[in-house]
Amino acid sequence: MTTLAIVGAGPGLGAAVARRFGRAGHHVALISRSQERLDALAADLTRDGVTARGFAADVHEPEALAAALDAAGKALGPIEVLQYSPVPHKDFMRPVLDTGPAELVGPIAFSVYGSVAAVQQVLPGMRKLGRGTILLVNGGTAAVPHPERAGTSIAFAAESAYGHLLHDTLADDGIHVWQLIVPGAIISGHPRKDPAVLADLLWAIHRDRHGFRHFADDLDAA
Repeated sequence: MTTLAIVGAGPGLGAAVARRFGRAGHHVALISRSQERLDALAADLTRDGVTARGFAADVHEPEALAAALDAAGKALGPIEVLQYSPVPHKDFMRPVLDTGPAELVGPIAFSVYGSVAAVQQVLPGMRKLGRGTILLVNGGTAAVPHPERAGTSIAFAAESAYGHLLHDTLADDGIHVWQLIVPGAIISGHPRKDPAVLADLLWAIHRDRHGFRHFADDLDAA
């Protein structure tokens, strides 16, 4: 049995993706900062028949994130699928003229250093399996920068570039990298941005294995 690791797991999209991949037979490793919240989410998923455990780590601490993923693989089985989808802080969304070097430290660590640490931790195991999926989930500023959200615009663009480089480099190894852009908020009941709808889309991206960038909705719907 292989594992889906969700970095940035929460009760919305993370829970929906865990249920979707869990129904397909994957174990689920939930990673975010609060062990208490992770334990509660894992308990809910377990009641739904999903094998899930929480591993607390902050994406701003690459060594802690790598250690959490290592523990997850040892406890649940090799990580075949990595979803990197932590929710950015509101402080990252400052106007561009109010964004100096200090204001970019957090967004870059969050989107770039965290994703690189996660990928480098799981990649050897995926190579050993001979297959793997890396899913990067970002907001609309990854595709169209917004002058009032400079931090995420810059950091998401860097994360996108990293993902695209991985997509081109790892495809021949059977490891596939995709980006899903979700413009605006994730909204329960929305026909395209409801968590369960997005979970089905991520499952389809994992299964169908084509392209790099996918959109949950039109960019002008943000």
